[in-house]
Amino acid sequence: MTDVGIVGAGAGAAAAAFVIDRTVPDADVTVVEKSGGLCGRAATRRHEDLTYDYGANYLKSDDDRVVELITETLDDEGLVDASEPVYTFDADGAVSPGRDADEHKWSYRRGLTQIAKRLFGRTDATVHRRTRVETVRRVDGTGATDGDDAAEDGRWELDDADGATHGPFDALLMNPPAPQTADLLRTAEWDDPLRETLVEAVGAVEYGSVWTAVLHYPFALDVPYYALVNTDKEHAVGWISREECKAGHVPDGETLLIVQASDAWSAAHYDDDPAENVAALAEHTADILDDERLADPAWTDHQGWRYALPEGGVDAGPIDSARDAGLYLLGDWVAGEGRLHAALANGLDVGERVAYGI
Repeated sequence: MTDVGIVGAGAGAAAAAFVIDRTVPDADVTVVEKSGGLCGRAATRRHEDLTYDYGANYLKSDDDRVVELITETLDDEGLVDASEPVYTFDADGAVSPGRDADEHKWSYRRGLTQIAKRLFGRTDATVHRRTRVETVRRVDGTGATDGDDAAEDGRWELDDADGATHGPFDALLMNPPAPQTADLLRTAEWDDPLRETLVEAVGAVEYGSVWTAVLHYPFALDVPYYALVNTDKEHAVGWISREECKAGHVPDGETLLIVQASDAWSAAHYDDDPAENVAALAEHTADILDDERLADPAWTDHQGWRYALPEGGVDAGPIDSARDAGLYLLGDWVAGEGRLHAALANGLDVGERVAYGI
């Protein structure tokens, strides 16, 4: 196996590409990513002298292989740890200590996207950004579609929105969120009964939405925690974190809050006017932190994540069967846990399966 195609450049895809490149030196890896960035929802932006992780907030140390990857295999220069605890708040906005844990809360001085950038940077993979895949196609060795008497050892091709074709590939890895992966498989030119079974399994994965406000203030907050999480899931806000707790992200004497709305609030207001959403979340933040100054941020940003967090796993049977056709699905939703470390661990697993033909 020498030609590998990957749809999506999330953390799982980056980890898989890294393993394949190290294990199969002659592999030719091509990545097609619809956005201009890398690392999926582990996203970073910069504004003047501010750096902020506005999707996934940090990487937990919950998987030994991921810890070794981040701290030993890759260069750990610029790795930072938010050491302050995570507190909780309830439906009434009452803040309490109590959800601190021993795991690390890692990012980088230049943000979480460094994970994918460093992984891809250690490979010879070709990454096509701003390239949207429209068609997935199974072909035989002569280029015929799978429905035209294709051989069992068929390969994969991708057509993008600009009319270009990528491939053929011996193995195809698909890293988008489950609903987007299901859409691509639903219209795939792949004449195999497994396709319908796979679409049904992948399409059944439910997701929670997250609408995020980024709030900047020209003053520091005197609080003992890195973040607040709503544990009863009855508040409009689900999460508030302080980017100034990550070295290099925020100048001294300033505050930058990442405020993520709850799934219910996000779904109800997803298509509302962004300025109104930001203002509403700033008001909620001021109430929770009991600081009226927070209702009037000096500068704001925002982002909606329609497919933010998978709410369950996926039936592994069809996914395992798809590997016989050289099709591999990966991501946090395959791992069954909407966490960055889970996406990376799943990517390592998939990379090994591809490399060793498992």
